[in-house]
Amino acid sequence: MAVVIGAGFAMAAFAQDYPAKPVKVIVPYTEGSATDVFGRLLGEKLSSLWGQPVTVENIPGAGGVGTAAAAKAAPDGYTLLVHSGSFAVYPVLYEKLPFDITKDFMNIAPIAKQPLALVVGQNAGMKKVSELVAAAKAQSGQMKYGSAGAGTSTHLVAEKFKNAAGIEVIHVPYKGGPEATADTVAGKVTYWFPPVAIALKGVKEGKLVALGVSGTKRSSVLPDVPTLIESGFAGLDDTGWWGVWAPAGTPPAVADKLAKDVARAIAAPEVQEKLAKIGAEPMSMAPAEFTKFVKSETESAARIVKAAGIKKM
Repeated sequence: MAVVIGAGFAMAAFAQDYPAKPVKVIVPYTEGSATDVFGRLLGEKLSSLWGQPVTVENIPGAGGVGTAAAAKAAPDGYTLLVHSGSFAVYPVLYEKLPFDITKDFMNIAPIAKQPLALVVGQNAGMKKVSELVAAAKAQSGQMKYGSAGAGTSTHLVAEKFKNAAGIEVIHVPYKGGPEATADTVAGKVTYWFPPVAIALKGVKEGKLVALGVSGTKRSSVLPDVPTLIESGFAGLDDTGWWGVWAPAGTPPAVADKLAKDVARAIAAPEVQEKLAKIGAEPMSMAPAEFTKFVKSETESAARIVKAAGIKKM
């Protein structure tokens, strides 16, 4: 009993002192992607709260290269993973992975959510979703669309849209949002579904045209752009979301402190103001609730993948 009590006090003391050194956040996408934006926003505030540097390391790559690196990190709270909702899609889309999302990770906390925007390049000459659909049907099987990677929300929403619109198009996955945006602007792919935070810059600069947004309501930062539901595509109510994970085996007291500190960071007025400016809404869930949410997202992704006829990789 004395040993157990002693261990409990040691863990509590460890959590109280945490973090006592710099913390690394792994983002499995390229710099400038939506996940990178949310990861850096969170890291900046956590650094302020903790009085310790929080650095972001971008490790993009197919098959979850960055996620695998996070899974193998020491479970001490000093390496975290900030990922998009595609974290929940891994077991649905891949036959073999170098990690297991339920066994190798602890669900810590969500960060934010926001709708995705259907965008085309300015030179595409389209202003409405109906024009895109008509063009896709006219060149059936030839039009290309981009995504931030296979299994990301930008891919799955595009597949739902394809089915709803009754079009045949070619999927071109990229390492991240900036690359997909660049090729959409250049006309190498006709459209893609970036999170509003990423679409916003291109739309403001006149390089991209937003034809519609996912979700049940219009985006506060793109108020003149109709929802895809308004445009006649029922079921396109998806929103992208982002969260924080730690390697399995992280001391429970540290994981609990992490969850509370992430919640504190997201609740800070200046963070909420920054989220609002990019059309994102803060999310708040206790670890147990977040775990249930991730599981439900995996189940939802399985239904989308099955309906779209996407084969496991």
